[in-house]
Amino acid sequence: MHPKPNALPWLFVSLLVIALDQLSKFWALHALQPAGMPHPVIPGFLNWTLAFNTGAAFSFLAESTGWQRWFFVALALLISGALVAWLARTPRRDWRTALPLAFVVGGALGNLVDRLHAAQVTDFIQVYYRQWSYPVFNVADCGITVGAVLLILFGMRSGKDAGYVR
Repeated sequence: MHPKPNALPWLFVSLLVIALDQLSKFWALHALQPAGMPHPVIPGFLNWTLAFNTGAAFSFLAESTGWQRWFFVALALLISGALVAWLARTPRRDWRTALPLAFVVGGALGNLVDRLHAAQVTDFIQVYYRQWSYPVFNVADCGITVGAVLLILFGMRSGKDAGYVR
């Protein structure tokens, strides 16, 4: 009897997220100088704006003394390892689980590359409207966010498919 194929080949999606993230950050570092200067893409809504973050989402712990770098490195490795283990137990055809997990792993490892290489994460996508501005982010952050949202949405949908009553 052959074991059922697992979802580990979906890690190719993670590699694509990492590659897109790192290529876009390379471009941002070279095209968007000086840091902090907005480059309008869609006036009134979207700028390319180079920024650096030593913390996590919304600059959480960015003002700390440097220990947070290694904390976030360890956290990214731990979470990515757990998600890869989840992929190893997921049937290959279960794309509703595998795709979101691959996005999150790719995003986590994309930002991990920055933390290991430069001790900070490069961000450059700025969404805003009038006086409101969302914190500047990057492609890896998009992978994490899209993956997490898809996991929630598909998880809610699978509950309905399984006939759960709320």
